[in-house]
Amino acid sequence: MAGYRKLGRTSSQRKALLRNQVTNLLYNGKIVTTEAKAKEIRKIAEGMIALAVKEKDNYETVTVTAKVARKDKDGKRVKEVVNGKKVDVYDEVEKTIKKDTPSRLHARRKMLAFLYPVTQVPKKEAGKSNAGKKKNTKEVDLVAKLFDEIAPKYADRNGGYTRIVKIGQRKGDAAMEVLIELV
Repeated sequence: MAGYRKLGRTSSQRKALLRNQVTNLLYNGKIVTTEAKAKEIRKIAEGMIALAVKEKDNYETVTVTAKVARKDKDGKRVKEVVNGKKVDVYDEVEKTIKKDTPSRLHARRKMLAFLYPVTQVPKKEAGKSNAGKKKNTKEVDLVAKLFDEIAPKYADRNGGYTRIVKIGQRKGDAAMEVLIELV
């Protein structure tokens, strides 16, 4: 007996499908899929959430000084002339950052290796055709969302982070459709 479902796909297709489904589940909170896929997604998603819960408080807060470009009221960089060349003006700013411990860094990199990058598109731009070059799109840090939003929600829970609810049979091929969601 196999240790996983093959889902009628080659290994590379199966891995890509599971990565996509798990990424969407963690980003949106719930997805609709078939029962067999949902059971495979559940294994991976619950493992990631468990890792995030374990490592959620494993960091140190460090204060660092950083050079930041000075900007004018329009958001453009301020330039000044030095020796006949235009040069950006920088200010030193004190920032507090979270410095991961080695175990949390390892967990973060394991998650980054599996999850796809997510780009958030504004609602009014969503229907237009030039998908890759939209204005005001921003990268969503899904690993930070796992550590900062999802993990604290499940800190007192020992597993069982997802729920599978049967919806009914799909019209085309009568496959059992389910809703898998974060509890």
